[in-house]
Amino acid sequence: MGVSKGDPCWRLEDFDYTLPRERIAQTPAEPRDAARLLVSHPHGMEDRIFQDLVTCLQPGDLLVQNDTQVLPARLVGRRVSGGRVEILLLRPETSPGTWQALLGANKPIRPGWRIEIAPEFQVEVLERLPGCFRVHLETPGEIMTTLARHGQIPLPPYIASAGQEIDRLRYQTMFASQPGAVAAPTAGLHFTMALLARLEKSGIGVVRLTLHVGPGTFQPVRVRDLRQHVMHREWCQLPPAVVERIQATRARGGRVIAVGTTTVRTLESAVDERGELRPFTGETALFILPGFRFRVVDAMITNFHLPRSTLLMLVAAFVGKTRLERIYAHAIAQGYRFYSYGDACLLFPETTSQT
Repeated sequence: MGVSKGDPCWRLEDFDYTLPRERIAQTPAEPRDAARLLVSHPHGMEDRIFQDLVTCLQPGDLLVQNDTQVLPARLVGRRVSGGRVEILLLRPETSPGTWQALLGANKPIRPGWRIEIAPEFQVEVLERLPGCFRVHLETPGEIMTTLARHGQIPLPPYIASAGQEIDRLRYQTMFASQPGAVAAPTAGLHFTMALLARLEKSGIGVVRLTLHVGPGTFQPVRVRDLRQHVMHREWCQLPPAVVERIQATRARGGRVIAVGTTTVRTLESAVDERGELRPFTGETALFILPGFRFRVVDAMITNFHLPRSTLLMLVAAFVGKTRLERIYAHAIAQGYRFYSYGDACLLFPETTSQT
C-alpha cells in the first residue's frame, strides 16, 4: 500500500497489499468475543481481545450497531429441462413473491425459465434487469419460512466452509432483527449478549440502525482512478430515537462509536447540507475516500478488509493512509485473522468529528 508524498490516494493500486493465505479466517472465534482486538490510537497500538472492549471505551460513549439480518438468500435448483442454476436473492419488490436476483447457469439465462428448488418451491425468471433478473418465487407457504427451509446463507467466496449449518448462526449477529441483507455486518459478529450487558452496566450506551448489506460489498473495484467508481446502493434506516441518543451523547461530551463500515456509511449519509444529523430512510451510495470529512463518527470498530476494497478505502479515510499501512503490517506480523470471520480493530482518528 505504498503512496507518494502528496498523492491524494485516488489510485486503485494504492490500496493493495499482500496477505498470506493462512491469515484468511475460515471459522469464527469461539466464543464470539474471544476474537482478537487491535486498538489503534494516533500514537500507538495495543493487542487486546474483544472482551476488553469495555475497558477501551469510556462511560458516556455510545455504540451504534447495524441490526440487519442475513437472509438465507442462496438457492440451488434445476431447470425443469435439466441444468443446475444458482440464485442469489437481492431484494423483494412490491408485488408479492417478486424479487430481484442474480442467477448463474452453464448457459445464457432467459425469461420464462422455471427452476425447481424443491417439489413445492419453484422460481420463474420474469425478465432481465440492469445487472440482475426479476424472478417470482412460487410456494404455497410463507416465503420467509420457505427460504429458511431451502435457502442457504450466502457466505463470501473466500470462506471454504460455505453451506455448513453452523454458518446460519455464526454468520449472523446476535442482535440481528431486520431481515434483508445478503452479507453480514461483520464487525457486529464479535458481540455476545454478556458483553453487551457489561458495556451497558459500565455506562456505555448501545443503539441500532439498519443497513441491508448488498452483494456489491463483494464486487471488486474495476477502475484505476477511484473518482470514476460507481458505488453500489443499499437501503438503510436511521430512526429518530437513535438520532436523539447521538445528539444527547454529543451534548454530554461522549463519543459515537460506529460498529462496522455499514454503520459509518449510514450515519454519514444522514448528515444534511448544514452538517446536522437527521433521521433517514432510503438508499445510500456514499463512497468514502481519503479526504472525506467525518461529521458523526468519533471511533469505529471494524474487521480487516480485502485489498482494493471500498471498505479498506473507508478505513484509510478515517485513520489516514500511512497509519492504515502500519495497522495492517502489525496485524499480519502478529498473526491476526482477516476478513469476515476474522479479528477486529478499534480505530481512533487523529482528531474526532466533534473538533
